[in-house]
Amino acid sequence: MRHWDRYLAGVTGLVLGANGLVMLLAPLAWYDAVPGVPQTGPFNPHFVRDIGAIYATCALALAWFAWRPRQGWPALAAAAAWLTLHAAIHVYDATCGATPLADLRRDAVGVFLLAAIPLALALLRKPREV
Repeated sequence: MRHWDRYLAGVTGLVLGANGLVMLLAPLAWYDAVPGVPQTGPFNPHFVRDIGAIYATCALALAWFAWRPRQGWPALAAAAAWLTLHAAIHVYDATCGATPLADLRRDAVGVFLLAAIPLALALLRKPREV
């Protein structure tokens, strides 16, 4: 499939963008709907919106890469770095928790896969001119 990397970046960006928009526009609904989030501490709308802004920014980075890979790759790399560090925090927290395997399973798609895709794109699809 031609341009598979651009399609994958675009779809991943849509998912991250939708998550970020919900976090920005309906933080309490997001907090209540996402499994495991209430166990991390009391609801803080400012914190949820801050992270939502980061997710929205990551979505824009993936969209830029999908549209113009050479110009958007640095933004993709920055988004991949944040998403990977965020995933690493989830791994650490899971290993310190009472149910590490359940926590890792819970975060497999929403945290780990959505970090692995931009990381793989950044590592494997770097344009030669960048």
